[in-house]
Amino acid sequence: MFLTLNLQRNKKYSYFCLQYETIKITHTIMEKIDTLDRQILEIISQNARIPFKDVAAECGVSRAAIHQRVQRLIDMGVIVGSGYHVNPKSLGYSTCTYVGIKLEKGSMYKSVVAELEKIPEIVECHFTTGPYTMLTKLYCTDNEHLMALLNSKIQEIPGVTATETLISLEQSIKKEIPICRNEK
Repeated sequence: MFLTLNLQRNKKYSYFCLQYETIKITHTIMEKIDTLDRQILEIISQNARIPFKDVAAECGVSRAAIHQRVQRLIDMGVIVGSGYHVNPKSLGYSTCTYVGIKLEKGSMYKSVVAELEKIPEIVECHFTTGPYTMLTKLYCTDNEHLMALLNSKIQEIPGVTATETLISLEQSIKKEIPICRNEK
């Protein structure tokens, strides 16, 4: 309600209030994550399929407490997903590629993203600083498949002026962000 009233009076002021509120909310979330939450996050980020009874035993609390804490972390937006990860190679996608995309104008980002979303092989897209406007990660069955995606799909999107392709030879590290034990 506070932001809506200010938005009707002064857009510039509302923007700063919204930014302030976002920072305040983030700070509040960080304050509500205690040592037990961090311990739970560290355990389940290593093995999302671990039974709550095992997490409870390791943390020295009840299974119900773990269940409540995990649900609270989900509700707070700290835990944002769970599930299985499929190995792309097992489905025939042997080439992992990063494609840097340059756009005619940065303001075309949303329309280009809408077109990139239609390409199922693209699994990530980031709006970036540096030499590219966007950086995408995609999987292909082979180099011919990659060339077809680049020439017939990505480079044909209105606003795309150039691409640069980097093929991943091997993924050496894949892990979750560390769960900091230091409370501030």
